[in-house]
Amino acid sequence: MSFSADDHRFMARALQLAARGLYTTDPNPRVGCVLVRDGDIVGEAWHQRAGEPHAEPLALCQAGARAQGATAYVTLEPCSHFGRTPPCADALIAAGVSRVVVAMQDPNPLVAGQGLERLQQAGIAVECGVLEAQATALNPGFIQRMRVGRPFVRLKLAMSLDGRTAMRSGESQWITGSAARADVQRLRARSSAIITGIDSVCLDDPQLTVRDPDLLSEGTALQPLRVVLDSHLRLSPSARVLQVPGKVLLVTSDQVAPAQLAELASGSVDWLALPLDDQGRIPLAPVLQHLAQSCQSNEVLVETGATLAGSFMAQGLVDELVVYMAPTLLGSDARPLLELPLTQMAQQQRLQLTDVRHFGDDLRLTYKPLTEC
Repeated sequence: MSFSADDHRFMARALQLAARGLYTTDPNPRVGCVLVRDGDIVGEAWHQRAGEPHAEPLALCQAGARAQGATAYVTLEPCSHFGRTPPCADALIAAGVSRVVVAMQDPNPLVAGQGLERLQQAGIAVECGVLEAQATALNPGFIQRMRVGRPFVRLKLAMSLDGRTAMRSGESQWITGSAARADVQRLRARSSAIITGIDSVCLDDPQLTVRDPDLLSEGTALQPLRVVLDSHLRLSPSARVLQVPGKVLLVTSDQVAPAQLAELASGSVDWLALPLDDQGRIPLAPVLQHLAQSCQSNEVLVETGATLAGSFMAQGLVDELVVYMAPTLLGSDARPLLELPLTQMAQQQRLQLTDVRHFGDDLRLTYKPLTEC
């Protein structure tokens, strides 16, 4: 299907609007809508927060009577079911739009083509697929959660030029500069959850929160869920991760005594008890499954040490690596980027470089793991 230059232009504007909800729509997708009549934009909006109106009714409200006969450009298929808000497909039909152009079909099984079908049955011209790749990139977590029942996993790493993350003692603050650390705040803000291991908590005592005032002022109402993997329940009640606002999910062994868990129980701390794997470690796939199904987590950020980071990579659970490289050397005795014990070249994990950016003196390298070497 071919689309006009205007179709591309107006959908690009809808995507630009949708991106304004990058930090606020969770667990819903980021969606933008533009209404065009006689070549002029008569209404535009984006979904801002779960439970509040979607992009389409907001844009229709702005357009008023001018929506009659207009073309609606929507970054994701209009919903066809009742959730916390009425179906957007019905709102477009009631407003009398003549054409709906959609970037991509909704992967949610509750929609999955039904919204487009409802519009067509009402006599509205429907076209789908303009700037689909850009729309997909805007909602990687929502799409993956709906299609395969797992959140999109982003592994964040910071290293020296010689590939080291900390001194042998564990000292690591700070390898990168303030600009790179500010960018990590943005990664946290767009994430549903942040996963770390108990060793990192014991060593660094992190908060794992969004603290950038500019991000918070943009409407990041909820802090990401902080997930601590702690098989033997070594987490101290005084750990900073427990002292700051927001929810914590403590993942531990099903052999831990309930009395031990009770010491950490509070209104802001939940726990998940799982049987350990053959190596005595918490299995990672069930953790991700729980985050997708029970917590509706779309994007998950892994901020942890080399051992747990290596486990995520070894088990094929990383969808994207974000590596901050500082112009410094930590030496051969420092800790490696990943604990990934490979012994043969045939075992190497190939990566595709998808983005390179400067943050101060540091480089941010974004990679996608390749399934084949």
